[in-house]
Amino acid sequence: MLKSEILSTIEGAGFIAMLRIPSADDTLEMSEVLIEAGVPCIQIPLTVPGATEVIAELRERYASRALIGAGTVLNAKAADACIAAGAQFIVSPVVDSATISQCNEAGTTVVASALTPTEALTAWNSGADMVRIYPCGALGGPAYVKFLLAPLPQVRLLAAGGVSMQNAADFIAAGAVALEVDSDLADLDALRGGRKDDIVTNVHLYLDVVVEALSLAAGETP
Repeated sequence: MLKSEILSTIEGAGFIAMLRIPSADDTLEMSEVLIEAGVPCIQIPLTVPGATEVIAELRERYASRALIGAGTVLNAKAADACIAAGAQFIVSPVVDSATISQCNEAGTTVVASALTPTEALTAWNSGADMVRIYPCGALGGPAYVKFLLAPLPQVRLLAAGGVSMQNAADFIAAGAVALEVDSDLADLDALRGGRKDDIVTNVHLYLDVVVEALSLAAGETP
């Protein structure tokens, strides 16, 4: 897929499920539950044991059903390994120009993380396709996103850290093009407790909230 298609899919979905789970097997099982429930974008952080193998397996299983990306990518070498495994987008928790350049050379969508206006603009001007603002919740949540976008309306912002079902719509109304959702969506206790139906129900609730919020942000009737 082209970068434009990847970005369109992420923004159309409105959120990425980030699976910071301490087990490869649990990560694969959680991914299966989320994708089967309708989640279109999955991010596998490199803190997951065997993360690149997990990415490769998910790409093989779900190539036509979901985007599979890599997170917590700290340098260009790690980005290369993730791209080789099949990652369709790369998320870095920092602004690393070498990582951004490497992804751009490979034609892979890259999201760099920032917190301050200076960091956000640096990431954008360095070639990031989207800027992940983390941790949003620590600095006012949706209000902080709105403040950042006032002088930086050209920057595509992904809100992360402190996103919940209760404030998801507010983040989108503030101008975030998409959200990163972690344990609020990928409930490991529910998975290990055999309560997959609870996870599926939560996914459907998130989908409803985000679809309605995106429609309202676009001035459409949901």
